[in-house]
Amino acid sequence: MKVVIIGGVAAGATAAARIRRLDEQAQIVVFERSGYISYANCGLPYYIGDVISDPEALTLQTPENFFSRFRIDVKVHHEVTAIHPDRKVVSVQNLESGKEFEESYDKLILAPGAKPAQPRLPGTGMDKLFTLRTVEDTFRIREYIRHNCPRSAVLAGGGFIGLELAENLRELGMDVTIVQRPGQLMNPFDRDMASFIHGAVRRHGVRLELGHTVEGFEEKNGGVDVLLKGEEPLHADMVVLAIGVTPDTHLAREAGLSLGIKGSIVVNDRMETSVPDIYAAGDAVQVKHYVTGEDALISLAGPANKQGRIIADNICGGDSRYRGSTGSSVLKVFDMTAAVTGLNETNAKKAGLDADAVILSPMSHAGYYPGGRVMTMKVVFERETYRLLGAQIVGYEGVDKRIDVLAAAIYAGMKADQLKDLDLAYAPPYSSAKDPVNMAGFMIDNIAAGRLRQWRLEDVEKLPRDGSVTLLDVRTVREYESGHMEGFRNIPVDELRERLEEIDSGKPVYVICQSGLRSYIACRILEGNGFEAYNFSGGFRFYDAVTNDRRLIETAAACGMDIPK
Repeated sequence: MKVVIIGGVAAGATAAARIRRLDEQAQIVVFERSGYISYANCGLPYYIGDVISDPEALTLQTPENFFSRFRIDVKVHHEVTAIHPDRKVVSVQNLESGKEFEESYDKLILAPGAKPAQPRLPGTGMDKLFTLRTVEDTFRIREYIRHNCPRSAVLAGGGFIGLELAENLRELGMDVTIVQRPGQLMNPFDRDMASFIHGAVRRHGVRLELGHTVEGFEEKNGGVDVLLKGEEPLHADMVVLAIGVTPDTHLAREAGLSLGIKGSIVVNDRMETSVPDIYAAGDAVQVKHYVTGEDALISLAGPANKQGRIIADNICGGDSRYRGSTGSSVLKVFDMTAAVTGLNETNAKKAGLDADAVILSPMSHAGYYPGGRVMTMKVVFERETYRLLGAQIVGYEGVDKRIDVLAAAIYAGMKADQLKDLDLAYAPPYSSAKDPVNMAGFMIDNIAAGRLRQWRLEDVEKLPRDGSVTLLDVRTVREYESGHMEGFRNIPVDELRERLEEIDSGKPVYVICQSGLRSYIACRILEGNGFEAYNFSGGFRFYDAVTNDRRLIETAAACGMDIPK
């Protein structure tokens, strides 16, 4: 059996190594148009920032090592230019010599990945404008910085690559601006949770220009002007386009394979394409979202590696299936960590699901043990069924641990209120006896049992201020005086029982505290004394962070101002 693989990074390299482990006799040929295989895409920004100083650390394997260990013939600087399914051959060009030839196959694996989105805008060909996808791209950016010592950079796009690059360029001492059309960074997060990411980025000196459309680039005064629709240009010494990626599937299209979202390759759960004996994996393929079952594009290293393994199993006579992607991911944002899994609330509602969420601010570990930090969690579930749909966490230590627990719970089909039952590891330096994941489960269980009625951020403007409801802030007097919602009166929770006569028992009571815990206790006191009470999800800390962020963005957009660093 002869297997030809197009693309030798995540899915392609994994498939090649797995095939060899399953079949010692198979002939395996990998064509990779760059000069490197099995390299760490996710580590590229950290090499630019000199966090990773050894360039060899970026390449997990070399062609020589791959052949030595696995007897796999890896041909770098070789580009497949056409696929001929009728003859089961591919056309290949040696990019160093220019020689063209054909290679036959019994099984063909497409793992071309995705390419940076390149809008057709004036000025995109200039030498001060970069994209970041390959090791060569990384070397080019690093060499430009080393030789030209740029003092400023504009990053067009605020996704994973944009944020990681922003951090690394700031660590090099550069002034950094992120500009993009969407009004928030990191679209996998809901806008309210993205507010905490915005705050962290601003605290570290990155300017955010959100809600602006880039219309082109011009060389000016030794640098680049980034032209914005209806706004003054942004000037910088260099620009990096990080506005996302698109599946690199022109070969599949020309060979007549079925294509899906944004031209991605359609595969079944065995990773088989519409053409016999051709498989595909990685960022180029359309998959099913694990939560909704709908078609999706999810460009992440974990799914790509799993898909490569599944293809190898099936080529070698097995029956492995890809069950779908939840989009679990984690991101370092300077000293903070942001992580997500499953559906956010926005996308859940777009998918037609009746979604609700709880928001909580637990400590990373036991409060009495030094060094604990607050994290903000949002856990999304389906009303009525309490099916767990997704989660987002922004914080410091322990964020990655909790998102992985929640990802596993989604995969296992757990209901959201069952999170309370998970038996999770506890020691004071690592967690609390009531782990944050358990706490989310307790809150959802209280909602299911009718013990907790919530009101949410989107309800704030709709609350009547005509006296028909009671608006109650149960924080301390000092906390209340340092900032509170308009129209809310203050009765500290520890004084509430003695001051119940101050509250009209015939009116609903909307309660808020700093994080949602004391207000929940206040709601239980009120409910126990015949009141109808609603607890604000997330607390004043959450409200303050989100509304301040929105105010900054909206004010800057309305006035044409720079958003403060």
